[in-house]
Amino acid sequence: MAEMYPVFLKLEGRPVLVVGAGKVALRKVEALLEAGAAVRVVAPEVCPGLQELAAAGRLVLQQRPWQIDDCAGTLLVVAATGDAALNAQIRQSARTAGALVNAVDDPDNCDFYVPAVARRGDLRIAVSTQGAAPLIASRVREHLEKTLPVELADVIEAVSAERARLLASGLPEQARLRRLRVFLNAELEHWGLKL
Repeated sequence: MAEMYPVFLKLEGRPVLVVGAGKVALRKVEALLEAGAAVRVVAPEVCPGLQELAAAGRLVLQQRPWQIDDCAGTLLVVAATGDAALNAQIRQSARTAGALVNAVDDPDNCDFYVPAVARRGDLRIAVSTQGAAPLIASRVREHLEKTLPVELADVIEAVSAERARLLASGLPEQARLRRLRVFLNAELEHWGLKL
């Protein structure tokens, strides 16, 4: 298999289809909603958490079996069906529609894998084993979240504000980068962090 291309997607307002409506689908939907995606769920049976999200108007719920044209007009499709044969049909339909598919625990029917993500403020560190061993990626994420200093969130916020100020200053790129590096080093020293 070729090397995977890591990317963070801006999903705000973008159409995402989730096929399946169990506990795994609920976790996927919650993350997609957090990213601002326009989520549509298709499944004949729906867990209570997804029913609550639908009742609150946070997603569109179609309580019925998946149909071949459901992938039309979507950017991403998450197949959380637990059925490899159905996932293969969903993947083919998604490809025809120009959408990418993540089939949960079914690497053969995936176009992308969702990484384990460690968070600290606006910092995101994505960990992936390219679908080979998700449990290891999860453990690494847990380790990172335990070891990343909480003060890092404050450093990111301060550096972000300084970067915006420098971008608006009209200084040449190299001068901006030099000043931003000096600012970052001062912030790290202030918080006693070594990166």
